[in-house]
Amino acid sequence: MTATPSAPRLGSAPGPAGTTPDDLLLDDLSRPRAARPRRYLMCPPEHFALDYAINPWMTAGDAVDVARATAQWQALRDTYTALGHEVHVIDAVPGLPDMVFAANGGLVVDGLVMPARFRHAERVGEGPVYREWFRRNGFTPLDSPHVSEGEGDFLVVGRYVLAGTGFRTHHEAHDDAQELLGRPVVTLRLVDPRFYHLDTALAVLDDETVAYYPPAFSPGSLAALRLLFPDAVVAAEADAMVLGLNAVSDGRHVVLPGTATGLAAQVAARGFVPVPVDLSELRKAGGGPKCCTLELR
Repeated sequence: MTATPSAPRLGSAPGPAGTTPDDLLLDDLSRPRAARPRRYLMCPPEHFALDYAINPWMTAGDAVDVARATAQWQALRDTYTALGHEVHVIDAVPGLPDMVFAANGGLVVDGLVMPARFRHAERVGEGPVYREWFRRNGFTPLDSPHVSEGEGDFLVVGRYVLAGTGFRTHHEAHDDAQELLGRPVVTLRLVDPRFYHLDTALAVLDDETVAYYPPAFSPGSLAALRLLFPDAVVAAEADAMVLGLNAVSDGRHVVLPGTATGLAAQVAARGFVPVPVDLSELRKAGGGPKCCTLELR
């Protein structure tokens, strides 16, 4: 897929005396952003545990504080409602400790949904639960036979879908997403197992702007990102290593881990409003704000 989303453009009219094209571009990049009300799906961490390890952030058998995880999750939900967004909640199911990471449940576009088909046996049971929730709530499930892990590896940017592969979602599922949902799909290969899902290495800030951590991507995918998003926010290692890119944006407010202070400053310089949250308990399983949040389009 080679189509390029439109990047921020310079104004056609001359600027004030003494300004340069770079000045005009800087003004465009730092302009105030517009929020858009969203609908989200979340799942409470009632059964959250580290019973197994399926990514480098997890250590099987490590203790977790479910009460603390629940309080952090509730604070995230309250943040969304305070920002004017609508939050739906799916019931947690015993024996599915990672179900709290609702983003992985599917990809929803235009009322259509491609439900998840999980790679690891420990999470396979989540797929039918999320699929049934979508069906009962008016979405049309369109199934792929290939491994795909929802918005963990599929991120919508304007008219396009960025799709991750390398550790979880199979490349064939990218083709299925384009055929089933009718959106152009751009494949990106992940190469660092710490960034096992695309949403750990790249955040969508608005319909034209992303932030990402370059070492998480293959050389070809990194070149594609630079071509598609020449004015992207490039995250530092310190912010990537606290899952700072596992962020949720409504086009103006960027909800991100409070420990990602450098990234917060970068997005603020672009006209976004960083909204820090604490999800440190869920980070023990490799999750952050985006992992907990599925957008219902």
